[in-house]
Amino acid sequence: MPTSIKDECAIVGIGQTEFSKSSGRSELQLTLECVKAAIEEAGLELSDIDGMVTLTIDGSDEIAVARGLGTRELKFFSRIPHGIGGATSLVHQAVMAVTTGTCKAVVGYRALNGRSGIQMSASAAGGPLSTDQVHWGWYTPYGLLTPASWVAMNTQRYMHEYGATKESLAEIAVTTRGHAVNNPDALFYNQPITADDYDNSPWIVEPFQLYDCCMEADGGCAFVVTSTERAKDLPHPPAVIRGVAQGSAYDQEVMTSFYRKDITCMPEYDLVADQCYEQSGLGPEDIDAAVLYDAFTSIVLFQLESFRFCKRGEAHEFVKGGTLGLDGRLPCNTNGGQLSEAHLQGINGITEGVRLIRGTSVNQPKKSDHALVTSGVGVPTSAMILGKLN
Repeated sequence: MPTSIKDECAIVGIGQTEFSKSSGRSELQLTLECVKAAIEEAGLELSDIDGMVTLTIDGSDEIAVARGLGTRELKFFSRIPHGIGGATSLVHQAVMAVTTGTCKAVVGYRALNGRSGIQMSASAAGGPLSTDQVHWGWYTPYGLLTPASWVAMNTQRYMHEYGATKESLAEIAVTTRGHAVNNPDALFYNQPITADDYDNSPWIVEPFQLYDCCMEADGGCAFVVTSTERAKDLPHPPAVIRGVAQGSAYDQEVMTSFYRKDITCMPEYDLVADQCYEQSGLGPEDIDAAVLYDAFTSIVLFQLESFRFCKRGEAHEFVKGGTLGLDGRLPCNTNGGQLSEAHLQGINGITEGVRLIRGTSVNQPKKSDHALVTSGVGVPTSAMILGKLN
């Protein structure tokens, strides 16, 4: 059995539904559509799939998906907690199942009616009591009710400590929207914005304005992981998994880790970055493009620093001047990201990462031998590095 997961597995199929504000169908139906599409795109049969992974917050049970598709047997099923932080953790679980010989091919999926159903941007108050709500109870009396207000705390402190201005946030918002303009799947296809549009947009919670915040959506994405050896015989160029990792840092809460000595950074990203680079034998200089989780513009800054594309406190300068554009040092969120393609809790970042490696993104950079894909902010999180088949 291999002692390292580097290059042992690859993503060989991806599938998705359309992204919309109202899907008009159940989350299970969305799941069945994207999973079926991913398996077919991989050139595999239902009988080839013997494992499934999703998030604990996903409403479609693996057994319901298996029955709906007609899958006969599952040898492995797993669920990842912490929502937005778990998207690339699904890949991690699939890789471990295949590498250990437990499974031959695993499907990962996430589908939701995130716009027409229950929205993450709704107040954290109410619902069944959970450990998260216990610590949120210390913040909600002061108006910290939503993810936007929680991340705003970290962002305000970052801007104060390092002299960052709204100019860097605008750069991220406008660049990302520019990518979505070319993407027919994006909610903001053919809807560009300018820096003036950004400046004139309504305030959400200081320092965030409208275009600093993602667009929640209905839809689903799925992917298929199998061994790299098997991938060589399948229809599409495989996205080889060079490294994939999860991480939870000291004094971690869910979205509100405000008792740390420094809230201008996200140490869970540091932990995941170190693992990905160590596994892959790569460094930031080897990464050609990135799909960074961007529910809010500022969290791109935190990730750029954690993954060592620049030093701590320098990301707000690093992003200026087109750095994240197609001709820049690090083409980023080429699908439009969560900000402008659709907020699907990061699962659509995986499919875009695969397209970047295949060379099929609608905004394909000149060089994309290695792509970084990350997951949600402020929670136990995950990331991976994808590469081409050697």
